[in-house]
Amino acid sequence: MRTHGFKPLQGYNAQLAVNERQIVIAAELTTDSPDFGHLEPMVRAARQELRGVDLGDPDVVRADAGYWHQRQIETITRDGIEVLVSPDSGLRHGARPGWTGGFYDVMRRVLATPDGRALYRRRQATIEPVFGQLKVNRQISRFQRRGRAACRSEWRLIAATHNLLKLHRHQIATVPG
Repeated sequence: MRTHGFKPLQGYNAQLAVNERQIVIAAELTTDSPDFGHLEPMVRAARQELRGVDLGDPDVVRADAGYWHQRQIETITRDGIEVLVSPDSGLRHGARPGWTGGFYDVMRRVLATPDGRALYRRRQATIEPVFGQLKVNRQISRFQRRGRAACRSEWRLIAATHNLLKLHRHQIATVPG
């Protein structure tokens, strides 16, 4: 896997799609280090999983700035799903060079509205705690198996155990007495 500014390393980019309750809907691995270009495949995987259990498509897809890919965002939007992805990273002051006008400015205007800002802010409270739980609390920092297929199945097992723990804790919290 190539990383910007570093030597290539043996590893995978682990992707998750979660719902509002931090339940993992889809888990995938890629060999590309940037998240650019992975929005549409993750939405497709999430839609497939949701349809497999007779649930509809998501209403809104939220992703951080690394997932910005205009063509993929437009494709998902044409399918009737609202997409909120910031074209600018939180570290940048102002627009990226060449990323002005058209769709970039439309997304910035949407994210500047109170509703858009509130919807996008919920992204931090849904996906970020899941990765924190996995990396810090459960101390999962590397795969134990080798090879893409083996690591993919391990990643999906990790996601499934996250869901089981989440559902178990929910059940304990709702039991009276």
